[in-house]
Amino acid sequence: MQPLRTPTGLQLGRTARVVSRAFDDALDQAGGSLPMWLILLNLKIGRPGNQRELAAAVGVRDATLTHHLNAMDARGLITRRRDEANRRVHVVELTEEGEAAFLRLRDAAVDFDRRLNAGLTEADRDALDSLLTRLAANVGAPPSDDPGTPPWTGLAEH
Repeated sequence: MQPLRTPTGLQLGRTARVVSRAFDDALDQAGGSLPMWLILLNLKIGRPGNQRELAAAVGVRDATLTHHLNAMDARGLITRRRDEANRRVHVVELTEEGEAAFLRLRDAAVDFDRRLNAGLTEADRDALDSLLTRLAANVGAPPSDDPGTPPWTGLAEH
């Protein structure tokens, strides 16, 4: 009789929680959070054109985004203004302090990724990417909608 194996879903879930907490801690030590990092990242690469698009890019609801933007505005990381062409649209932009926060969080994210992937070869990482994609597909996740360049490409360069 073979020893019982931990179900893949439990192992994956446990690993995801551990890695997620560690990443949250790394961002916290750099003065931020995951939502702040995702907002700064998306603003830095200039993808979202307005708050609704920013919320979609970050993966939160408009009200949740507003909560985060209010906190970031109070910290002086962003400014918000009405679009001159369409007064119903809010344009969100990074301030100088927001640029500095972006760089701190970028460095924390890059350092964390290096630590997370320590000892893995490129072949290991390719295999992991393939396995994770297959696991997601096995439970009905659609293929990625955006085959383009990920938003973090090139941001690790100093």
